[in-house]
Amino acid sequence: MAEVLSQSQIDALLNAARSGELDVDKPADKNAEQKYRKYDFYSPRKFTKDRLKMLNSIFEGYARVINSRINALLHTTCEIEVDSVEEQRYYEFSNALTESDVLALAKIDLEKLQEDTPILVHLATPVLLSMLDRLMGGEGDPDPALSNDYTLTDLELNMYEDMIRDLISIMGSSWENYITIHFEYTRTEVNPTLVQLIGYDETVVIVGINIKFPNCVGRLSLCLPGVMLTNIFSEISKNTTRRTSGEDKSDEIFGSLRESELEIVAELARTRILLSDLYHLNVGDVVDIKRPKDAPVFLNIGGRRWFDGRMGTSNKQVAVKIGETYIKM
Repeated sequence: MAEVLSQSQIDALLNAARSGELDVDKPADKNAEQKYRKYDFYSPRKFTKDRLKMLNSIFEGYARVINSRINALLHTTCEIEVDSVEEQRYYEFSNALTESDVLALAKIDLEKLQEDTPILVHLATPVLLSMLDRLMGGEGDPDPALSNDYTLTDLELNMYEDMIRDLISIMGSSWENYITIHFEYTRTEVNPTLVQLIGYDETVVIVGINIKFPNCVGRLSLCLPGVMLTNIFSEISKNTTRRTSGEDKSDEIFGSLRESELEIVAELARTRILLSDLYHLNVGDVVDIKRPKDAPVFLNIGGRRWFDGRMGTSNKQVAVKIGETYIKM
């Protein structure tokens, strides 16, 4: 970030320019050393900015979904928004965890895309306890005496697993515009520092989601393995290529539609009679439909008038001969 000048520095520059000590028209020294950002060849970036923007858009949709779900579950209002989507090494995520943290592990339903590395979900302990307190009828006020190494009880763990399982199961809905996948909760790790779930130098994408309640603020972090994301992006690219190939499949589509069954209703006429007359109708009675005997018969499909025709017979069966068409195909 560029350095911000103080008001005294600005005044000094203006005075120097007025007195001639500072030549504002002098061009910059071409021989001055230009500063460039160093590229880390040891850990090259795997995902482009467009891919990270796609993930940001996906999880913005996910944030809106869980916002509604949490509001309904806890009977309160909260604000949930995506704070960051960054490509990092796994150790940058694991170094921020403590022994008392709880990690939820998840996987996707497509084995060819999953690999062995799980998806990690971490919910900050203060906001987690606030949500559990609301589930049990409390106000969700944070405890100022809460220690940093607080360990969840068995009851709190069971409630946490039920809640996080629900939040993970709806994660797939935000991917529907790109690919159909489903996320599934697998298990909970109560001491993630003792288990190496992902290689420390493995590439991951960490999605940070801020959760803000009226009396508590916390963070939901999602650690997505780079190998899994690479497989998903490859599958998305294949599907996109397939959709944009421009192949004309109209014959195939109409071929499958030709086997479909449609109900055709032939309507002779419509009339109105009293309920008492309908009750006393017997075999042989005549109902006046107020239409001539050679009037056309209307053919309705799906509740809409498509054709008209004439009554007749075909192979000793009652039939209708199509006349005028009302709806063009």
